[in-house]
Amino acid sequence: MNKDLAPICLFTYNRLSETRKTVEALQNNFLAKESDLIIFSDGPQNEGSLVKIQEVRDYIQSIEGFNSVKVYKSSINKGLGDSIIAGVTKVVNEFGSAIVLEDDLITTPNFLDYMNQALDFYHKNSKIISICGYGLKIKRPKNYNSDFYLYGRSSSWGWGTWKEEWNSVDWQVKDWKEFSSNKEAIKAFNYNGSDMFKMLKSVTEGNGSSWAIRFGYSQFKQNKYSLMPFESFVKNNGFGVGGTNTKFKFSRFKTRMNSGQNRNFIFDDDIQVNRKIEKECYKYHSFLIRIYSRIRYITG
Repeated sequence: MNKDLAPICLFTYNRLSETRKTVEALQNNFLAKESDLIIFSDGPQNEGSLVKIQEVRDYIQSIEGFNSVKVYKSSINKGLGDSIIAGVTKVVNEFGSAIVLEDDLITTPNFLDYMNQALDFYHKNSKIISICGYGLKIKRPKNYNSDFYLYGRSSSWGWGTWKEEWNSVDWQVKDWKEFSSNKEAIKAFNYNGSDMFKMLKSVTEGNGSSWAIRFGYSQFKQNKYSLMPFESFVKNNGFGVGGTNTKFKFSRFKTRMNSGQNRNFIFDDDIQVNRKIEKECYKYHSFLIRIYSRIRYITG
């Protein structure tokens, strides 16, 4: 294993076409041949999914173009949430950090450069919980010179974190009863998205298994931020009926893609939260834009 670069965790299920595109984009990364790829293949929900899962497994066993490729195959269906929690925990505890991708994400050639440099630079920054490869298409404030910004909500579309931050998350949400009765705390939590409390409630009531909302709740409780790029290094290719968490054909999450060629990035050790940027980000998670997104889906 290459100890100088964070290992890449790729989570797959039954979508061969999307998985292939995700891997091919990764293979085109400048740092691919120096990076270690660890693939977690989830097990079948039922007998009907066996054929497609086997197709994916046959493909991932043939993957080349990386420093090493290791595949973990689950005999049972854990679901995306539990798969990511277990897989990332395993990797960060062994290697100290991880870069995480799902099977429907297309990365730019410099994605791994950005992620590794940012993970190294901000490792000891106590206010940053994750590094995100995806960034919303927002207006850069006047006189804001950095190519990156802080946001109180992490993105699950191509991200990285460290052992210390990942292991600080309470996946059981042990304080749910106290939190759910505190209106002021709920309001503060929803500052980064009108959907956040509703999603967390769904998980605690057994109607969902999202790892991301539990990660987001821990981020909120610790008053930490995620580093986001103005120009995204990742785009989601998985919208449609086959996606676990992206079944809608229309996505409200617009982005501006990075050219993919720059391999050197300048980070600000004293990066601060910008309230204008926070407001721009919130628009993507507001109640009205979520309703509009649903209407676009229904009307095709």
